[in-house]
Parts: sequence; C-alpha cells; structure tokens
Amino acid sequence: MWTDPIVEEIHKTRQEHAAKFGFDLRAIVRDYQRRQKLSGKKIVSFAPKSEREAAGTELHEKKELAEV
Repeated sequence: MWTDPIVEEIHKTRQEHAAKFGFDLRAIVRDYQRRQKLSGKKIVSFAPKSEREAAGTELHEKKELAEV
C-alpha cells in the first residue's frame, strides 16, 4: 500500500507533540491555544449553529420576498 510521506510526517509530528503532554487532551489543546495567541494571527470564530441557522432562514425569507 502506498503511503504519502507528507501525511506520515504530519502523523509523526502529532504523535510527538501529544507525547510531550502525556497524551492529555486538555493539555494539548491549551498548548495549541497558547501557540495560537502567540502567533499574532487573526482568530476567526463562528456564531453558534442555532444563530447560523436562524440567519440562514432570515436570508432565505428575504430572498423569497424579493422574488415576489
């Protein structure tokens, strides 16, 4: 079976990172959040699903009214 060397490298890196934190998911997430803050890059978050669904319904209703 063929393996992608890039994917293999990603798996290896993830495994090594998780091992540093004893495979403790909360500690891993805290580390990624810390790294994200230090990066200085803009962080995007989305509205909760219920708000997105409501916004989609409103948009759909406005579109229907505009077509009439």
